[in-house]
Amino acid sequence: MKTYTERYAETLTQKLEPSLSKEAIISLIEVPKHRGHGDLAFPCFQLAKEWKRSPQAIAKTLAVQLNDPLFTSFQAAGPYINAFLNREVVAQETLTEILQKEEDYGAHDFGEGQVIVLDLSSPNIAKPFSMGHLRSTVIGNAIAQLAEKCGFETVRLNYIGDWGTQFGKLIAAYKRWGNEEAVKRAPIAELFKLYTRFHTEAVQLPELEDEGRYWFKELEAGNEEALSLWRWFREESIQAFNAIYSLLGVRFDSLNGEAFYNDKMEPVVTELQEKDLLEESDGARVVRLEASIPPALIKKKDGATLYVTRDLASALYRKQHYHFDYSFYVAGNEQTLHFNQLIQVLKKMGYCWAETMEHIPFGMILKEGKKMSTRQGKVVFLEQVLADIIQQAVQNIREKNPELLDQERVAEQVGVGAVIYHDLKHHRQNDVEFSYDDMLRFEGNTGPYLQYTHARALSILRKSKLSKPVYKEGATVTDQMWELITQLTYFPGHIADAFEWRDPSLLAKSIYKIAQCFNHYYAHTRILVGGDQEQKIALTKATAIVIKEGLRLLGIQAPEEM
Repeated sequence: MKTYTERYAETLTQKLEPSLSKEAIISLIEVPKHRGHGDLAFPCFQLAKEWKRSPQAIAKTLAVQLNDPLFTSFQAAGPYINAFLNREVVAQETLTEILQKEEDYGAHDFGEGQVIVLDLSSPNIAKPFSMGHLRSTVIGNAIAQLAEKCGFETVRLNYIGDWGTQFGKLIAAYKRWGNEEAVKRAPIAELFKLYTRFHTEAVQLPELEDEGRYWFKELEAGNEEALSLWRWFREESIQAFNAIYSLLGVRFDSLNGEAFYNDKMEPVVTELQEKDLLEESDGARVVRLEASIPPALIKKKDGATLYVTRDLASALYRKQHYHFDYSFYVAGNEQTLHFNQLIQVLKKMGYCWAETMEHIPFGMILKEGKKMSTRQGKVVFLEQVLADIIQQAVQNIREKNPELLDQERVAEQVGVGAVIYHDLKHHRQNDVEFSYDDMLRFEGNTGPYLQYTHARALSILRKSKLSKPVYKEGATVTDQMWELITQLTYFPGHIADAFEWRDPSLLAKSIYKIAQCFNHYYAHTRILVGGDQEQKIALTKATAIVIKEGLRLLGIQAPEEM
């Protein structure tokens, strides 16, 4: 079904072509802030110069010429033409479509036949999964869900940090202070303790850095003791990560980490040499880029490869293996330069598909306004956060609804949903302040508020005993109903916008607005009594369908009871 913005644009196009195309008109149409100004508004400023008339005069002339049965009237208001939708027609069209399509409502097909590879999460082995890694995980997962809703096929990759000098440092720390039994009892916590101790003591013992470099060289050379410790650290870490991913409802198609590309980098270096792109700089090998971008360091003086080298190998492998149409890297703002260099090097190598690679940056999670640091031990562990917030949810449920069945499962859905929504409601490039209190509130713009609104709607449906309500033509559409129906009509467009801008917060705002309007409608309407009861139940069911689907796209479950 066409959006009502498109329908208004088509009506205007009949009068405005060739001065403005339909696409140009769509880009200009606005939603008025005040209900009295109509449902859609078109500004006439761009026509003034060509038509040699004032925008006010153009609006006044055009308003009386427009005609479309979907709209009850077109009114000139200064330089704007305000369009008023036919509430009864829109209500029937929108609610009938939602009730028929259910979870397919809002789907698009513009991505059909195209593949997107998403690189997300990417925690480092032997370190706890921090709140910092949460952002890449839930933002990437939501963008993948949105992409699938828009018709794309997705491939989700977890490019685990399982190689590099930090593992030489960890091996050195384990050799000095490690205890096998302690690591077996609590592997991640103990390894993290060793990692932070290494950096603390290296301040007073500079020779520790040499030990770390030595053990990483041994690891690269295939030293069996180093490899055995590395494999052990990796296996324990992945088991711990998988427990968190299971709780978050996040899946991956590949866990190939950095180590997977160890044997794939040298061919890349050879190709760069053959294409005469490598230059020497103070003993290192670099690829020079545009004047505004520093050279990409491919090999250090000692011959060691770097992140760009590895990511070049991974990009080439992914293109060959997955035949992607787009490749998204969901990584922090601080990695923008790295991905600019990666894409520019691939372009210089002659790979035009590098244009389809995109870095999707995001801000940090702050604690008391400051960046978290695993090296200094100043970090909040996601596993502990989830455990704490689920326990808080259990306590809330026992206080507010002690008769609820399966309290632990619902508390898990609420707690995990609270953590995910607290992240995704913010624009991804903004920093987010970590706050237990903000996450688990049952009012305002929070996950539990949206889940509770969904559960409230289902409770009404159960009491109504109308399993398949039908919205019939001719029902009275009150102001409260119209506010809600209008938001439901925007939902498909918000899905497309959230994907196009790679910004799940646009979808979060949409669901929140729907929940607000439903609760306002509920407060002013006796849904289960009085006239037009089936229509009111149809609106309630449509609202529940859309909120549940919106939450699913964000990676959040919608409990039936709370």
